[in-house]
Amino acid sequence: MAHDTVPERQPADPAPPAPPERRRRAARPTGRWARLRTGGRAGWARTLAAVAGGLVMWPAFPPLDVWPLAPVGVALLTLALHGLGPRAAAWTAFWAGAAFFLPALSGIVKIGPDGWVLLSLVQAAYFAPMGAGIALAARLPGWPVWTAALWVAQEFVRGRAPFGGFPWARLVFSQTDSPLAPYAAVGGAPLVTFLTALAGGLLAYAVLRAPLPALLARRLPGAGRARGLRAPALALAGVLAVGAAGPLIPLPTDGRAVTVAVIQGNVPRLGLDFNSQRRAVLDNHVQRTHELAAQVREGRVARPELVVWPENSSDLDPYTDPQARALIDAAVKDIGVPVLVGAVIDAADGEHVENRGIVWDPRTGPGDHYVKRHPVPFGEYLPFREVLTKLITRFERIPRDFAKGERKGLLQLGPARIGDVICFEVAYDGLVRDVAEAELLVVQTNNATYGRTSLPPQQVAMSRLRAVEHGRSVLVAATSGISAIVAPDGRMLDRSAEFVPDIQVAAVPARTAPTLADRLGALPEGALALLGLAAAVAAVRAGSRTTEGA
Repeated sequence: MAHDTVPERQPADPAPPAPPERRRRAARPTGRWARLRTGGRAGWARTLAAVAGGLVMWPAFPPLDVWPLAPVGVALLTLALHGLGPRAAAWTAFWAGAAFFLPALSGIVKIGPDGWVLLSLVQAAYFAPMGAGIALAARLPGWPVWTAALWVAQEFVRGRAPFGGFPWARLVFSQTDSPLAPYAAVGGAPLVTFLTALAGGLLAYAVLRAPLPALLARRLPGAGRARGLRAPALALAGVLAVGAAGPLIPLPTDGRAVTVAVIQGNVPRLGLDFNSQRRAVLDNHVQRTHELAAQVREGRVARPELVVWPENSSDLDPYTDPQARALIDAAVKDIGVPVLVGAVIDAADGEHVENRGIVWDPRTGPGDHYVKRHPVPFGEYLPFREVLTKLITRFERIPRDFAKGERKGLLQLGPARIGDVICFEVAYDGLVRDVAEAELLVVQTNNATYGRTSLPPQQVAMSRLRAVEHGRSVLVAATSGISAIVAPDGRMLDRSAEFVPDIQVAAVPARTAPTLADRLGALPEGALALLGLAAAVAAVRAGSRTTEGA
């Protein structure tokens, strides 16, 4: 009988090696850590949403002052970044920054379109690491808090590096008229930035947790998981609660009354070369002071106890120019009270110049003074001078660098101890905090180059924020405007127009009591910045542990 035979099983041929592309895909991390490292591509829709966020934030700042748009812009940017990996989020956030800073800093175009575009793009670059951090922190519970802290971290770095930083157009400076402004008296300017960004983060959270149409939900990772209204309602309630609590914070309005005067002499014409008409600028401020003295004698205004002139009110050195000294001295003697004179002085080393605020007494002449501690890079001093002057002839307009002052601007001006900061120093938390123990704060500034742009009203907004932060009256003296007298609660007591002569006289409270923000100092900013950084690190570590356990 025949039997079927079973063929002997042959060993299988070895599998051919995987193609290189398949091997690379197999080596890539998988799971949550893969999403953390790479994420999705931004795509046009997200990029446009981020750009829209930047554009929406811009009108929140002066001169438009539509302050609610700041958290709305933050919300749009947050939604655009949600679900992206750090690399895609960084690039997307950069475009949002460019869309914001180009219009917000448009006044810089007065010194050249190239300088405006370059500065705006450099500032936008700080949004890139913030965007990467927001994308990472968004994977954590409570992410609106961590992403708000990352805004503080971004402003912390941007306000310090390089060349001392450029803290212009911070979120806080869009909120001078908002219910969030009083928080500056509690935790300083960084707390207002944090709460503005937190409101934006909560708005984004409400959108993501709300019931959304399927098409929109698919475009927003994490959207529509909670189909009820409880989560978005709680988020919106949080926004309203933060805003409602702000006006309940008590702001001081009392203090020893001091009658002050601010002189705005005006300049002969717009533009960079107004300094070539130095004598005319000095004459304007001398003439306005004589007019003030005449008004006092006629009983039309109260006699001031101190007078403030702006930065660059004398570009002729009154220590070496007899005519300039005589003009200033005659004006001060006519009004009969101490005048703070802004002057450009030849430094003792013969190589530099100094930007000074000089206390000029009607009897003893020039006395104590403050030298600007933070000269403007590429404006008042030139880094890499030997190289840049060969490449950009415009820098020849800075023949000598301004020296950096070493002392705080604490000066006795008549009956009041003042804290003087010059021009864009008002944007720096630390420089203003250094002189906040004074009874009055003074901002001497020269905005003639940037006249009729967004920059002068932005500077006034900063001064108002400083008044609230430190509970001090603030006197803003500008050569061509905007000059202002600000009460300790941020109210405008007087405000000039631009490119007109102006004399402002008002009785303001002189105060010595510190605010809670003064007592806490830089602590809130440091703590919030570290909180944001810690959240991003925690997200990375959580993703790494998930991968290791897989």
